[in-house]
Amino acid sequence: MPMAWFPKAVGLVAVSLLTAPAYGHSFGKLYTLPVPFWLYGWASAAALLLSFLALAALSSQPKQDHLAAPSKAHYHAFSKAALCVLWGLRVIALSALVLTIVSGFFGTQDAYRNINMTLFWIVFVLGLAYATVIVGDIFSLINPWQTLSACLSKARFAYPEKWSYWPAVVLYISFIWLELFAELTPWQLSAALLAYSVLNVLGVYSVGASAWFRYVEFFSVMLRLLGKLAPVSYCRAEQGAPAGWRLRWPGAGLMESRPSSMSEVVFILFMLSSTAFDGLHNTQSWALLYWQDVFAWLSPWLGHNLVTAYSTLKPLYAVYQSLALVLSPFIYWLIFAGCLGLMCLLTRSPESLEGALYRFSYSLLPIVVVYHFTHYFTLVLGQGPQVLLLLSDPLGFGWNVLGLEATQTSGVLLDMSWVWHLQVGLILLGHIASVFVAHEVAKRLYETSQQVWISQIPLLVLMMAFTASGLWILAQPISGG
Repeated sequence: MPMAWFPKAVGLVAVSLLTAPAYGHSFGKLYTLPVPFWLYGWASAAALLLSFLALAALSSQPKQDHLAAPSKAHYHAFSKAALCVLWGLRVIALSALVLTIVSGFFGTQDAYRNINMTLFWIVFVLGLAYATVIVGDIFSLINPWQTLSACLSKARFAYPEKWSYWPAVVLYISFIWLELFAELTPWQLSAALLAYSVLNVLGVYSVGASAWFRYVEFFSVMLRLLGKLAPVSYCRAEQGAPAGWRLRWPGAGLMESRPSSMSEVVFILFMLSSTAFDGLHNTQSWALLYWQDVFAWLSPWLGHNLVTAYSTLKPLYAVYQSLALVLSPFIYWLIFAGCLGLMCLLTRSPESLEGALYRFSYSLLPIVVVYHFTHYFTLVLGQGPQVLLLLSDPLGFGWNVLGLEATQTSGVLLDMSWVWHLQVGLILLGHIASVFVAHEVAKRLYETSQQVWISQIPLLVLMMAFTASGLWILAQPISGG
């Protein structure tokens, strides 16, 4: 059988063509970690353990259980100058949406030369999310879809209470699916944004702006959650009360309220799981899980020859990817609920599992932020500065309205060693912040200091696992291992 090796060789080549190169996030070269990965994992786990012990020793005295939700009286009304700035920002936001849609329809289909891809994915989806953590949920005041539907003040139907945040969850999952798998062209992105704009107007016409932008418009939900970490909070003008702002300690917003439904908990968990999935789904480990393990499971029906089974397996691979994305928040929910259930068992708490999920879900938001930032900040640094050059030629027709040179808007490319160590530091910092928030929540829930620190042991193990897995996912594309 001199040619017995040939089908295996062809199968290996076919599998290799299905996986993306193992590059570090937006970098075109492999990076070897300066020390073995297990050292990073153990060191991060040890740092989390030390932070837990410090909190247990220094601040485990229970506190009164109450939500410090501020009233309208706590907010300072915007000055006339600030209101003018807000109106200017609303005009800019609406103009940016129109420019994004128009440039995709009528400009070049080269994603790097058409402004709509950079304006939407880099400036809005990434840049605004990071800015929200610093300056607060400014999007709630300048939302272009809210500006578009401002004249539709009266709701035609009552929003079904049982729907809660589930429509936002569905839209969010659909959006991430489009981001990861649809490979949108500028024209397709414009079509999607136009359809989403029409959906928002129809939604506000049907159930009113208050319910729609609270429960359905997922960008509003996502940025409102991220804004809970910011040192600035805003309120919109409503029922005669003016719009306002107030200062608070960073992260204090996590203690001012709780999720109102399980759908909001799932939304938060998808913010976490979608970023982890994005980092994982193009790695060699993830592809081999399907082309080796799943294929071995299906081989009794498809045969043991990968080459002959390839035509069946390839479309199933897309199903495998999509199903993993959709199920990811529910898998995270099971893990999170399992840890909280163990916490309730160890402390003999009268708190129900549902109540514990509501209490502790916001403690995951610092992890959400650092996961998101460490996965994508190189894209913002590399492509973000290009937006000025693209504004000078938004349709990609060779214009230079602003008279800029390419060298004036070149992106920032950091050395991979800086990127990796920044990622490690931020992920560790985010998990420590989550440990602190969870500890503060426990102090408001339990009556004794012993219950407080015992309750945190399952969550500490979960944070250690999240830290190790987050670093492992980040290391996969850049270690080549």
